[in-house]
Amino acid sequence: MKFSLHIETRIGDWQIIRDLEDYGYDAVWVPDTQMMWSDCYATMAVAAANTSKIRIGTGIAVPGCRIAPTTAHSIASINVLAPGRVFLGIGTGHTAMRVMGHDPMRIAEFQEYIRVVRALLDGEAVDYTFRGKTTELKWQDHGDGFRNLEDRIPIYVAANGPRALQTAGGLGDGLVAAMGEQPDLIDFHYQQLNEGAKAAGRDLPADFHMTAGCHAVVLRPGEKLTDDRVIDIAAPWVATMIHFVYEIWRYTKNDDVVPTYMKNIWEEYVDHVGQFDVPEDKIHQVLHTGHCSWVAPGERKFATPQMIQGTGMVGEPEQIAQAIRAAADKGLHEISLLPGLAHAREVARDFAEKVIPII
Repeated sequence: MKFSLHIETRIGDWQIIRDLEDYGYDAVWVPDTQMMWSDCYATMAVAAANTSKIRIGTGIAVPGCRIAPTTAHSIASINVLAPGRVFLGIGTGHTAMRVMGHDPMRIAEFQEYIRVVRALLDGEAVDYTFRGKTTELKWQDHGDGFRNLEDRIPIYVAANGPRALQTAGGLGDGLVAAMGEQPDLIDFHYQQLNEGAKAAGRDLPADFHMTAGCHAVVLRPGEKLTDDRVIDIAAPWVATMIHFVYEIWRYTKNDDVVPTYMKNIWEEYVDHVGQFDVPEDKIHQVLHTGHCSWVAPGERKFATPQMIQGTGMVGEPEQIAQAIRAAADKGLHEISLLPGLAHAREVARDFAEKVIPII
């Protein structure tokens, strides 16, 4: 089992990536969220130049904000600074596009995007369509040091729904999903991944890498889920998951998208959104306030014990370790923690010192 963190992309905080390397983490995921945080590739470049072991990748690259050749050249540039330590996490851009009031990339377009990026990272010439015109792309040779394609860059697809999961199975080297360590959900994901691989005319690669993103709270002896420290650590991710589900519900009005653990607070949360003092056409500017970093005013109350347990891992070290072992038996390869800004180092140290050694 591998262990990593998703961090908030604040370029001045690149040192936390070096700290994670010192703590013994295998990887760090650097998000690409243009209306919230710093540029992910700039942050990764500084971190890559100041580390030697930790794997560094996008978590998650947003295709709607960069054309495919740009994404390929950006990640290949980082691979010069951290040869063989680089990966590309990529998704349809749910939050990054929603905060601009736009939809995530459609699956067919997403699949074509991945096809082009993969071919370029493999050093191949590839047909590419831009603004209705199709041309062949081929890297220009200006000498050494501009990009590194020799050390292969794996593409990990972010997915939760069936079509995106099938895309990961058909085109990706791995999957990253916001699913905690839940064994039953891992089974569902593998079913969809295998269907996607079959449709693409391949077997799911033997080294296909599955990563689960979730928050984790390592409880101290006697600590309860209602204690302030626990809520402070858990609440940013709890709120992020509510925002994610609300966006889907907002466009589908399908109550089935609301997870069981979220149903007790759902009506109250919908009322909470209804009180936002903004016009409907500007709600995208405030809905994701605090995304992963901190909790927006009035939303801390939604970090109930049921929500904390439903959105991540919480318990004393052996309880968390036992859950991770069960997930590993189901085929999970990596746990990636998503702590809020104020508690990132605390969460990383607690997990590294108290949980990882007993897995």
